[in-house]
Amino acid sequence: MEPQAIIARRIARELAPGMLVNLGIGIPTLVANYLPPGINLFFQSENGLVGTGAPPEEGMAHPMLTDAAGHPVTALPGASTFDSAMSFGLIRGGHLDLTVLGGLQVDQSGRLANWMIPKKMVPGMGGAMDLVCGAKRVIVAMQHTAKGKPKIVKQCSLPVTAVRPVDLVVTEMAVAPANLSRSAFDRSVICAKSVTPRWWIHL
Repeated sequence: MEPQAIIARRIARELAPGMLVNLGIGIPTLVANYLPPGINLFFQSENGLVGTGAPPEEGMAHPMLTDAAGHPVTALPGASTFDSAMSFGLIRGGHLDLTVLGGLQVDQSGRLANWMIPKKMVPGMGGAMDLVCGAKRVIVAMQHTAKGKPKIVKQCSLPVTAVRPVDLVVTEMAVAPANLSRSAFDRSVICAKSVTPRWWIHL
């Protein structure tokens, strides 16, 4: 199984019936493919849709129904569309039960960096800063390393997304609370550098 699928499948186990959930761009979008049977919840897209469904069949895409990344989606029965002001009111008002976001780095304080790489083109901040601050629970979905370098670090070298720490980090090798004890954090850094298989985990 590909690392992205391992991560998404594990995060799906964190979902519960009735939740209002936001899935970020990248690996987080795969979480919807692994919902446990019988779990009915609502996916929210910050561009103004609650009740996001699966991607449409070929030729059935509607230009006005997209996720935050602009990819076509469907609307489930009972879905609701609204403007960005209402959408971010839901986020900033603390009405989201959970958001799943991609990550470039997470540090020992649980701070997430995921919105820009210096000297690279940034298409826009998106809603990550609002989501980290506004959602009741924040899960980061990311691969354990990037080009051989650890993404779990002592201190973020990239611009952080928000001061608030995230709640859980899920990689293909680990599942752990983001605000780690010192000993657990040291183990995570060692593992991230050596890429020792499945060190810490409840996969």
